[in-house]
This record gives sequence, C-alpha cells and structure tokens, in this order.
Amino acid sequence: MARGINKVILVGNLGADPETRYMPSGNAVTSIRIATSESWKDKQTGEQQERTEWHRVEFFGRLAEIAGEYLKKGRQVYVEGRLRTDEYEKDGIKRYSTKIVADEMQMLGGREGGGSEGGGYGGGAQRERGPARGPQSAPASAPRSSPAPMPADNFDDDDIPF
Repeated sequence: MARGINKVILVGNLGADPETRYMPSGNAVTSIRIATSESWKDKQTGEQQERTEWHRVEFFGRLAEIAGEYLKKGRQVYVEGRLRTDEYEKDGIKRYSTKIVADEMQMLGGREGGGSEGGGYGGGAQRERGPARGPQSAPASAPRSSPAPMPADNFDDDDIPF
C-alpha cells in the first residue's frame, strides 16, 4: 500500500515582499505569504460572496534565493509543495502552525507587479526534481503568442511540408 500523498498546489498573489534569512549552515530560507480567493453567489440572498485564504510558504536552498530575488508583493505565483505542521508552546498552551514547504515555483503574470498585463513573463524553478533556474522571458520586441508573419510573395508550392 502507498505511504500517502502530501501535495499542495497554489496559484495566488504575494501579500508582501519575500523575507530571506540564512541558516548557520549558510543555506537560504525564504518565506512568503500567498493569498488565494474564491467567490460564489449566495443561494439565499443572491449576493456575490468572496473569501480570501492566506498561506505561508517556505523555500529552501537555491529555490529560496531565486524566490527572494525575483518575487515581489502583488506578484502572481504558482507553487507546488507539501504541508508541514509545526507544534510549539506559548503561555503553557500547545499551538500548531501549518505552512507549505515549496518544491517548485513558477512566476506568473506580467514583468512588473501582479496581474497578467504586459509581456508574457514566466520562469520557473524546482527543488529535488532538477536544477533551479531563474526567470526566463520572451524578447520584448515580439509577443509570445503570435509568431512573426510570413512574407506572402516568396511562397512556393515546393515549400509545403505535406
């Protein structure tokens, strides 16, 4: 039987700039807070309702360095990771804190700030499954979604590949 699956996937916006710190070993740890929202229509009143959930996410190692350098408040981000619950005691009472330990991260939206306006800016980084890599972007002169137009006057039937 399988041991179990602990997998979290979030797409949301950063509520503040990342906070990066370094452990005594020199490894980076970056913490962010991501807001995800859901909306629905109330069946009794017919009014539109919305709820925002806040998630604490931690990155480690090279992924932490990338997140700390490139993520900014308001930026939309895709994160994959796993839940981790820590137990601590405050004023003699046991308390629990749940966070997401990120394994992968993908920056979404435009070049500056959050949202999807602007050129298609994306980039990704992974931990454990492969080497971390910084953001990658399409050249500013050409939009990602439309290829360069082909000149119509130089077209020959022999150029058709089928």
